[in-house]
Amino acid sequence: MRWWDIDAVLGLEKELFPEDAWSRGMFWSELAHSRGPGATRRYLVAENGERLVGYAGLASAGELGDVQTIAVARDQWGTGLGGRLLTELLRAATEFECAEVMLECRVDNVRAQKLYERYGFEAIGFRRGYYQPGNVDALVMKLTDPANSVQGTEING
Repeated sequence: MRWWDIDAVLGLEKELFPEDAWSRGMFWSELAHSRGPGATRRYLVAENGERLVGYAGLASAGELGDVQTIAVARDQWGTGLGGRLLTELLRAATEFECAEVMLECRVDNVRAQKLYERYGFEAIGFRRGYYQPGNVDALVMKLTDPANSVQGTEING
C-alpha cells in the first residue's frame, strides 16, 4: 500500500465497516511505519484492473505479529482473495521473525473466522465491546508459527 492508495482504501473501508471504519490518519500512521530499515508494518493492496478490491495490514513487535486489517470487496468474496492477502501477511510475519500472530475479529463475522481457522488460527478469548460505536465483541485468535501456514500466491505491496 502506498499513500496514493488511501482514498480507494477509505472508500472500501467505509463500505465494509461503516460503524467502525479507520480514518485517513490511522492509515497514514500505519504507512509511516511500513517502509525503510526497521519497518514494523506491512500493508498490501489487491487490484482488479485499476480498481482496488482488497487490502490488508500486519504490525509486528518482537516475536508477536498482529493482523491489523483485512478487507475484500463484496463482489470478490469467495474468490480466494482474502486467503491470498492473509498468506502475504503471514509471509511478512515470517520475515519479521514473529513466532505468533494475533488478531481480533468481530464475533458476527463468521466468514472471516472460517478463513482464519483454515490457516490454523485458534480462538483464545473475547474482547467485550471492542468494536465501537456498535459495542460489538471481538473474538481474539492466535496462530503459532506462521511460517507453517504460509501458502498461495503473492500480492503486490
